[in-house]
Amino acid sequence: MACNSATGCQSGCYKNEFEQDLKPATETISDSNEQNLCVKCKTNEPTAGAGEDGKHCLDCFRSNLFGKFRLAVASNALITPADNVLVAFSGGPCSRVALQFVHELQQRAQKNFDASKDRSLPVFGVGVVFVDETAYYPVPSSEIDNAIQEIKLIVSNLSPPTKELHVVPIESIFCSNPCDGRERFKKLVDSVSDATGKEDLLLQLRMLSLQKFASENGYNRLLLGLCTSRIACHVITATVKGRGYSLPADIQYADARWEIPVVLPLRDCLAQELNMLCQLDHLKTVELLNQTHSGINGLVSSFVKILQEENPSRESTIMRTAGKLTPFHFNKIPELNNSSVPLASQRRQKRFNLKPNESISSESFCSLCCSPLNQSDLTSLSSHDNCKNSDIFVAACCSSCRFQIFPKDPSSMEKFYSLLPEPLVARAKHVRNGDSSLLREQIQDFLLSDSEDDA
Repeated sequence: MACNSATGCQSGCYKNEFEQDLKPATETISDSNEQNLCVKCKTNEPTAGAGEDGKHCLDCFRSNLFGKFRLAVASNALITPADNVLVAFSGGPCSRVALQFVHELQQRAQKNFDASKDRSLPVFGVGVVFVDETAYYPVPSSEIDNAIQEIKLIVSNLSPPTKELHVVPIESIFCSNPCDGRERFKKLVDSVSDATGKEDLLLQLRMLSLQKFASENGYNRLLLGLCTSRIACHVITATVKGRGYSLPADIQYADARWEIPVVLPLRDCLAQELNMLCQLDHLKTVELLNQTHSGINGLVSSFVKILQEENPSRESTIMRTAGKLTPFHFNKIPELNNSSVPLASQRRQKRFNLKPNESISSESFCSLCCSPLNQSDLTSLSSHDNCKNSDIFVAACCSSCRFQIFPKDPSSMEKFYSLLPEPLVARAKHVRNGDSSLLREQIQDFLLSDSEDDA
């Protein structure tokens, strides 16, 4: 029986047993309530699918993703107040989130500008570009028109500040005449027999189109929506294709080897997270070209997808491992010496930019994919004197492009070369001249001066 003693009972009556049974039940209920709350804010209920473990509420999940984006921008000086940023928009979830986050960053800058008395920090400009690739992927004109109208509606809703949308046909890189450019573009792509090489060539032509448009319209930053998942696939495909030397150049936050520096502020975000954010925030996407990858790119994409399903941290592990590779000297935003740029922005950029001893120097790049060339490629290039332009172009390219993109029959190379857009041909001449200058610098101490030669 139970006793009524106010002091601690030592008789072993069942009152103590009842209290012991009641205490674990109370703790279980308390623990259960905590498990039903967001692990970060401990206030809201978690949202299904928010985060890798689904234990975050929508607000914390969104704040976490935007925090990654803002940290990448601030720590690497990807966007400064004086910049004019061109956002490449494909209509997919990754580029949609990138556009949304850039808009929110611009809105905050606008509010700070309006609230400041001296208004010393300007608000960076934002433009949006959509590359029309229907010259190669056949899509009914009605679907194209509807997709462009939806994209215009998405961009127009992101204001103020106002953002201008540009639709750039991929064939515009060839010539100003749309019909001639389209025909030449199709002939060039169809001349590549390898499926992987064809996809890689399209990727390079897309980048050239973006660079050409950004340069001609006053933009000084090109922002892409590449995320951890895409970069993880690229790490493996580049390794398989023999591009291990140039791999570090493609996976950094900034890439200034191009005329218009390319920035990747979503580098630390998973595609699964970005897809979920679009669903939870009701961010409209436009999937116009749902082409499936084949060849090496398709195989690697399927392989990484299986790895990610088995272990949700696989993609992050692949990218972090590749991130330990030494970057190149151009994997930073060029330092700003313009007097119109605030001193705070200049100091922050100098603080976070790469030091000379933390990077690899490369003077020559592949004429086709713009990958840094290693010493063996430069040796091959220097041996092509007094050759045809097509032979010099091949020699100025990396081994991966030679194997996967160029025609196997040497007699077809001249025709392939004649179809190339002018920017690629000009790049080959630049590489060749740059290689000669580099060779002269290396042997400068052993050359005779004009006076010594006359003597």
